[in-house]
Amino acid sequence: MNSVFDRRQFLRGAALASGAAALSAWLPAWAQTVSAGLRPTLPTVSGEDITLTIARQSMTIDGHRFRAIGINGTVPAPLVRLREGQRVRLNVVNQLEEDSSIHWHGLLVPAKHDGVPGVSFPGIKPGSSYLYDFPVIQSGTYWYHSHSGLQEQEGHYGPIIIDPAGDDPVAYDREHVIVLADHSPLSPEAIFRRLKVNPGHFNFQRQTLAGLLSGRDQPLKDRLDWGQMRMDPTDISDVTGSTYTYLVNGHGPFDNWTALFTPGERVRLRVINASAMTTFNVRIPGLPLTIVQADGQNVVPVTVDEFQIGVAETYDLIVTPSEDKAFTLVGEAIDRSGMARATLAPRAGMTTEVPPLRKRPLADMKDMGMDMSSTPGMEGMDMSGGAPRGVDPSAEKNASARLGGTAAVMPGMDHSGMSGMDHSGMAGMDHSAMAAEAGDQMNGMDHGGHEMASMKMRDFANAPQVKRDPSVQTISPMPVDRTGEPGQGLADVGHKVLVYKDLMALERNPDVRAPGRSIDIHLTGNMERFMWSFDGEKMSDHHEPIPFTEGERVRINLINDTMMGHPIHIHGHFFELVTGHGDHAPRKHTVIVQPGGKVSWDFTADAVGDWAFHCHLLYHMHAGMMRVVSVRPKGDA
Repeated sequence: MNSVFDRRQFLRGAALASGAAALSAWLPAWAQTVSAGLRPTLPTVSGEDITLTIARQSMTIDGHRFRAIGINGTVPAPLVRLREGQRVRLNVVNQLEEDSSIHWHGLLVPAKHDGVPGVSFPGIKPGSSYLYDFPVIQSGTYWYHSHSGLQEQEGHYGPIIIDPAGDDPVAYDREHVIVLADHSPLSPEAIFRRLKVNPGHFNFQRQTLAGLLSGRDQPLKDRLDWGQMRMDPTDISDVTGSTYTYLVNGHGPFDNWTALFTPGERVRLRVINASAMTTFNVRIPGLPLTIVQADGQNVVPVTVDEFQIGVAETYDLIVTPSEDKAFTLVGEAIDRSGMARATLAPRAGMTTEVPPLRKRPLADMKDMGMDMSSTPGMEGMDMSGGAPRGVDPSAEKNASARLGGTAAVMPGMDHSGMSGMDHSGMAGMDHSAMAAEAGDQMNGMDHGGHEMASMKMRDFANAPQVKRDPSVQTISPMPVDRTGEPGQGLADVGHKVLVYKDLMALERNPDVRAPGRSIDIHLTGNMERFMWSFDGEKMSDHHEPIPFTEGERVRINLINDTMMGHPIHIHGHFFELVTGHGDHAPRKHTVIVQPGGKVSWDFTADAVGDWAFHCHLLYHMHAGMMRVVSVRPKGDA
């Protein structure tokens, strides 16, 4: 496979170098091409009174101009730097022609300052302002973003660093903030429309005849099986590098944002996934990564070579480059359709080899919630054959499926002209019967010589509380805890990848009581209609919040009945992942629930008020994968 950046592309990038001055005009100082200084005081907005102004603007990425929404004239927004124990007043001014908001992701604030329109406050009207006023009671790496419509996709996000009141347990000589994001020339509304018409619209990595012959794709038998069911194992991401440019601090891959170091220094990288829809796999070839913080919470240091970071997660890591050479920071999209790229170097202007994109992953039987490894008589069964995440409605894919999935979208083909295709004729098609039929076809299918007659892909007996309607395409028959696995596409990379079970809190959890009750919540969807929900009900159809009583301890079991990973976030609280670490369980605010998998976490409902609870894939949340959690004061009826 050729490098993602070939010679011709680099020459084109060099021709764009003259635009560097224009880049510096809109980038915040901390995100300039070079961030220098020994443990630098990054140019920030800080103090007790801060003004943030939201407005439309443009931004330049890899020499091209894009529409954007910025704050104080920058994309990403300014770094807000605070100190634990202070009080802060953030005056947010909305200069857009639409309502806006800011949610302080991961910050423990009063409900009225959480910033979710329709849940905790009314939003900020055009031409008006809102004063967020709250004490800062924590430290760590966090971020902020709009919770209004789809504004987050257009650049309405920025980093937050809260320095501890006392000594920082993490020793470092220099730090850099790494904000990963995705940006498209299409408006977010256009992206959402295309996903609703054809959920596979942005997938240009389908299986091909060439892939079959070369062994890159599924074997023929599996291709025929999944083709018969009209299911696509390459459907890993909804929105891909076919429209996205992946960013580091607002820079595209050719802009090559560069962070400086002096050989031998301990460099702290604060990595924030502020993307709308992209799970990134992050690595720095040649440098071990020591994870010291997850979602702003200190963890026992663990050294890895790579980690997967879901939308809205943050990880702090220490690297200690000892050589006088440059290193490439790679943020590879989970579906391998593109990458964010930056450089760590001793001097400005240095570059090094950019690794090629790796082979894109295929969903497998475990991603369908069909883990046979622990079933008697099935231990040696080869489950590597591809499995789908959903049924595709397009005529093109159906034709491909009838041919065993061998119809090809040729590599290197220019797909830009497809963006204007009119799919409106498909909008009224009812695919629910096809979905149920596809699920039923799993019954009796022969996989590796084993009859799977008992395996139903839409058996509501496995999820009795889930609403039975066409919005629920599949129910995972055998979901398993996947917190000990590295994430899709990373099982065979040949080096150490972070898994959730590696994380252990540095300090004892603040509440170590056993949960008094348990709740199952199913992550559900119908990929043919781009419908997403919890327990089969989308936000707009469910008006009753999930109730909790102040101070109670509850275990939440998240069961993923879909064939895509979901980063699930709860506002106003941290939770402890149930991964076997007892009173040192890792505390997080967002967790990826792997396809066909399940995650359990315990939390203390200690923040009175109404709080958002949702998938942080922006278009999934927008489509309905969101609920309200209500924590009622003790003694309330």
